[in-house]
Amino acid sequence: MKVDWAALGAVFGVSLAVVLGLVVLFSVALRALSAREVARERGGAAVVPTAAAAVCLLACVTVVLFGIYLIVAG
Repeated sequence: MKVDWAALGAVFGVSLAVVLGLVVLFSVALRALSAREVARERGGAAVVPTAAAAVCLLACVTVVLFGIYLIVAG
């Protein structure tokens, strides 16, 4: 049996990049939700942090659903 090390390395690299990106997106979403709570406590508008959190969480869901699609369709 011969292992294609280049393909294995490519899969590892892409997987690592996607996982790190997903963790960063989720962290930004949590930080935005925290900023929203701080803005509400101070009586300010919380539109921008809420929108940022929604966009980041939507991106996370999209990445996860795309990954499930690749597994099922492949």
